[in-house]
Parts: sequence; C-alpha cells; structure tokens
Amino acid sequence: MFDNRANRRWFAFALATAVLVPWTAAAQRRGQDPHLAYAYPAGCQLGSSCTMVLGGQHLENVTEAYVWGRGMEVEVLGWYRPMTRGMYIQLRNALRDAREKLASQGKTSPTPEEVATAAGVTEEQLREMEIYRQRDQDPKRQPNDQLAEELTVRLTVADNATPGKHELRLRTETAMSNPLWLHVGTWEEVAEVEPNDTVPQEFVNALPIVVNGQIMPGDRDSFTFSARQGDRLVISAAARDVIPYLADAVPGWFQATMRLMDSSGREVAHADSFHFRQDPLIYFEVPRDDQYTVEIHDTLYRGREDFVYRITVGEIPIVTSIFPLGAPRNSQATIELEGWNLTQTSFDIKTTTSRLYQPMRWFRVPQHDGMEVRFPLQIDRLREVFDEEPNDTIETAQRLAFRTIVNGRIDRPGDRDVFFIPGGGRLIAEVRARRHGSPLDSMLRLTDARGREVAYNDDHEDKTQGLSTHHADSHLDARLPSTGGYLHLSDTQENGGREFVYRLYLRAPEQDFQLRVTPSSIIARAGTVVPITVYALREDNFNQDIEVALMEPPPGFTLSGEILPGDEERVQMTLTVPADPPDGPIALEMAGRARRGKGSSAWITRPAIPAENMMQAFIWHHLVPVEAWTVVVSGSAGAKPPYEILRNGPQILLRRGGEILLPIKPSGSGFFATENHLELAEPEGVEAEVVTDGMGRYAVKLTTDADEVEAGLRGNLVFHAYREVTPKPTEANPNPRPRRTDYGYFPAMPFEVVGR
Repeated sequence: MFDNRANRRWFAFALATAVLVPWTAAAQRRGQDPHLAYAYPAGCQLGSSCTMVLGGQHLENVTEAYVWGRGMEVEVLGWYRPMTRGMYIQLRNALRDAREKLASQGKTSPTPEEVATAAGVTEEQLREMEIYRQRDQDPKRQPNDQLAEELTVRLTVADNATPGKHELRLRTETAMSNPLWLHVGTWEEVAEVEPNDTVPQEFVNALPIVVNGQIMPGDRDSFTFSARQGDRLVISAAARDVIPYLADAVPGWFQATMRLMDSSGREVAHADSFHFRQDPLIYFEVPRDDQYTVEIHDTLYRGREDFVYRITVGEIPIVTSIFPLGAPRNSQATIELEGWNLTQTSFDIKTTTSRLYQPMRWFRVPQHDGMEVRFPLQIDRLREVFDEEPNDTIETAQRLAFRTIVNGRIDRPGDRDVFFIPGGGRLIAEVRARRHGSPLDSMLRLTDARGREVAYNDDHEDKTQGLSTHHADSHLDARLPSTGGYLHLSDTQENGGREFVYRLYLRAPEQDFQLRVTPSSIIARAGTVVPITVYALREDNFNQDIEVALMEPPPGFTLSGEILPGDEERVQMTLTVPADPPDGPIALEMAGRARRGKGSSAWITRPAIPAENMMQAFIWHHLVPVEAWTVVVSGSAGAKPPYEILRNGPQILLRRGGEILLPIKPSGSGFFATENHLELAEPEGVEAEVVTDGMGRYAVKLTTDADEVEAGLRGNLVFHAYREVTPKPTEANPNPRPRRTDYGYFPAMPFEVVGR
C-alpha cells in the first residue's frame, strides 16, 4: 500500500502545474433489467400444467424462468408487445400514401389488400393495427409501458410440489427480474370468461374451486354456483396476496370488494379490504338450497391488467384466530385454533430454535380429506403468562413484572385489560396483534394510582412489517411512577370478541435490530462485483455498529464494506462472485452481529432477510421479505478495471470541504486519465475523478463538499469504472459518438468524513 501523505508530496507540485482531467460524460444507460408486473392466472393446481401470461417490461430477451421450490418447471413459449402509437401512425401514413399513389395512377377504388401490398404492410401488421385501434378506442384502458409486454410461459406442477406461494423470477443473459408470487393449490382452477359483469359466469365444477380473473377499469366480475342448506362456505379473495403493491396507483394496491347474493339478487354477505384483513373474506352458512352469486370489483372501480385476483369457494378449512399467538423458545405449548371447517382445533408444538434466532415459525395442522391449515407463531425469549379475568379496573388489575409477555383477549365489546406494574424506571409496552392477524386495533394508556394519564399510544409504525399499511399495534415508551403504574389495554373502536387476541410485551428498553438485504435476486458475470444494500431496522434507539458476514458461502463469494455504522439505517456494500460459475442459482445467507451496548461483551446476532424494495402510490417504500437471496453467476468473466485503487489503511478519511488523493496502479500499458472515469453514487456531496500529474502517475481525487457532508459520516465508497473513447472524425463520420467500455464496480471501500 502507498502512504497517502507521501503521495500528496509528489502530487503537490505536479497538480499545481498540470491540467487535471476529470470525467465529464454522464453515465450511459445500461441494459434494463426485466420487470415483472403480474402473472395471469396467478397460480396452478398440483399435478397439472398451466399456460400463463406474464406482463411487464423488458421481457423480450428472457431466456429462462425460475420458480423457487421443488416440483415446478417453467417453459418460455413466446414474447409479445402490442404496437406502439408511433408504429401505428407510421403504418397508417404508409397506407394513406399508398392509397393516394394508386389513385393518382387511375385506381380509384383499390381494395384494402392492394393498398397494403403497395405500402409494404403485412397481414400481421394489419392485425396489430386493429388491436391498437380497439385498445385506443376503449375509454377504460390507459396505456402503461410497465405492463405492455407479455411473456407466455407454461408452468408444470408436479404432484409432490409444496402447496402455497412460490417466487417466480425471469432471467436474461445479464439480469434477473424482481420476484412475483405464484400460488400452488390442491383444488381445481378455472379462469373467468368475459363478459361476466351483468350475466354471471356459472361454475359447473364441483366445489371447492379456484377462479382466476382480472379487473379492468370499471369492471366487475360475477360467478354463480349451487349450494345446499347447511353448507359452511368460505369465499376467500386473494388480490394483495397476489400483488402486494402497485407503484403507480392510488391507493397503491388492488382494493377488492366482494359480495354474495342469492337467486333473487338480495345481498346476503359482504366483505372488503377496509377491515383488518388485506383481502376480502366471507364465511357463510347456507340457509337454503339456492343459486348464489359472488361478485368482485375494485372499491373505486379502477382496474387494469395487474388487478389480478384468485377467489376460492368451498367448504374449506380456514383459521380465523390463534391463541396464544406465540410461545417461548425451546418449550412446549398448546395452541388453540378457531375458524371454519376445522376438524383439529388444538395441538401441541415444540419451539426448538436453530443456530440463528428466528422470531417467527410456520406450522401446519392436518384437517379432513387431506387438507391442512398453515399459520405463523411468534417465538420469544421472555417469560410468558396469560391474562386473568376479571382485570377491567384498577381495583382488579393483574399484577405483572418486567420482562413478561402477556397472552390475552379483549373478550367482548367495551372490554379492557388493566395491569399493575410495580416500581419505577423506564417501561416499554408493546402490543402485537394486528400484525399477526388479530382484528384488535389496540390502544395503550399508562396511569398512576390516582388515574392520571402518564403516557398514551394508539398506532405505531413498525418498518419490519413490510406488507402492513395500517400499523394498528401500539408501542408505548414511558417512565413508570416510583409507586408503580397501571397499564390499560383496549380496542380503539371499543370492539371485542374471542378473536381479539394479543401479545403484550413488558420490558425495559432492550436495544435490538433486524436486517434486510436488497436486491433479493442477483445475476452477475463470473468474477465481477455487484452492489447490494443492507438495511438496519433498529429498536429502542439501538446505535451500535453492525458487522455483516456471509454464512458459510460457497467458494468465491466475498463481501466488502461489511460494517453498517451505528448512526446509519442503510449502507451500500458489494458482493464479489466467483470466477468459476456454479451450476444453477445459489441461495446465499447473511447475518449481522453487534454488541448489546457500548462497552458490552454481549453480542446480538440476527439474520439478514432478503427483501424487495417495493413502492406504492408513487411515494411510499416497503421492504417486503422474500423466500431466498438468489444469485446466478453466468458466462465468462467480464471486463475488469485496468487499474487498482490503492489506500493506506482499512478506512479512507475524507476531508470535509477538502480533497484527498488515492494513488492508481495501472495493470498494463496504455492507461490514459482522459479515457478512464469513475462514478460514485453516494454519499451525496462527494465527487470522484481520475487525475494525472502528466508524468505517468495517476490518482483518484475525492472532493468533499462542506455544505452537503458532515464530519463523522461513515459508510462505503462504491466506485463504478468505465472507459470512454471518442474516435477521430472522418469524412464519413465527422461527429463520431463516444465508445464506452463498462468495467463494472470495485469492491466497497469504507470511509469516514473528518474535519476540515
């Protein structure tokens, strides 16, 4: 390594006399990653094969598709993009000119075929023009480039595939798409047939059945079926469960409404997504033999191709409530289920945990006819108790200690549970209910012995809940009176019932964190460097540095810039992939560890969960967890930077309002500062350029803007390198365009901003 101070000495004179050569060309647009917007239908039955249309953008060069999970294969059948307005106008003008030319030649009434032949327009182009006209004349349809392209695939699902949601990704030679959920089920599936808005489509198949559909603008879909007296029907719609967020819609998702009518048209049941569930769900005990109609539409009567839904109808088992919502780790517990069509409502579990603490585990419980229900449970480390009625008042308050989890219910409308917590000190009281499927919209009040309010909380945003848009759980941070305090838990709307279950956490502040890593899917050429972003979701003002590492990675995978500073919520790191490509996709794992507090010898270790950074309603971003952090390494090694950036220590010290120089060591002859450039995406206020002293020595000059960057800022510098050469003008090409060679990224380099 070079000593940066020594290098500053020989640069001091040279830079005073030489002309510095910064890069000035903006980054050219690199290849676009394939983007998946929707799949229709959004699922397939076990042991069957389904043809699906995948809508999105930049899909033309897709060569492969992956579904995460055993027993599923995807074959790409074809790509289609409707004619654009520009293409339509060009062909329309060509037909007009041909018609006028034929008329000038004396052919006053040429046939459409003759005009098309004269214009050089094919039958396929004529068909596409007609499709364009029909779409353009539809007042309900709005063009959207992100949905315009269609990829037709065939999904084959084996009998032994795992039911549930699976992630689908598309791959080109240079990129991988975002994941999209596909649903695999055990019941027969059908597709809607338009028109079915005023005349319902009839189910001739036996129930249970799954119907797949799309809602277009102003559309409503309806389906009729026969049911007999005493049937306990469950009618479950999946809309947000198919596509959680829409980036360019307000509200930012398909907000489905569903109703059930009898043969006379009378509404007998109704459900929408305004309630505590994301998607509408109807439970209905059939009062008499009849024909019933289920109808679905968007609450605001919006719609387009990605308003995709699945409706399941039948006497299927469904869980409406779990009690308790969790259990201590490494313990045994009895869980009670409530719902419809359940044959097993109580079962025992063991909560043995793996090497990394996982706060949630999924369980399956068999039901009748080979069916089963699946649900999550929280696994925690604190002592657990149950609420003890009556505890509605200060006089009957249940006495509790710190570091306790209470499993309870708001048993009836107007009910409240009151707990006495002795002693003083700082108290964290947190309700977890809505995030686990409970309808409880909790409210917490802390009072003293005289009933005077000390603290209050209703809703609290929890960024770890990437799919939640109504953060209805409460989180209270307060100091207890020295004589103790009374904690009141109730429903904001004064609702209640057996399904209004909760877990109440009582503890002192205990700093902790969770990690997310994006993107969740990576495709890279062998031996190259890929930027990733790691997010820290900090709890109770946790401000320690977090050390991030790969967990038992395959050979050749390395991480750079592994520290997430204590005062940062996100940092960009880099992943270097092996020069020898492994066979097929690799699922990497990552974890982070940090000290419990300053000077503490205790460590906290948490997994880094792969996530997609999803946007909804043009502005809000959500880190939505996905199943696997998938990496595909392909092809031979791409071009690498023809130089090395040298530094004199593990951390680059940037001077606020100043400049520093990092020497460059070229890897061969023919290196020119005028041709080699660097891009630096972050932090804002730091610029990078390649400079020379004119005597064959080179460096990266980093300039830090004092108005945009504060001292103490830490993170990683991730340099993107490229070479740009403009050919000499020729008579044939007097204004040649620059030619660019992309060298990719350097491994992340940690930095800290110091004073002037």
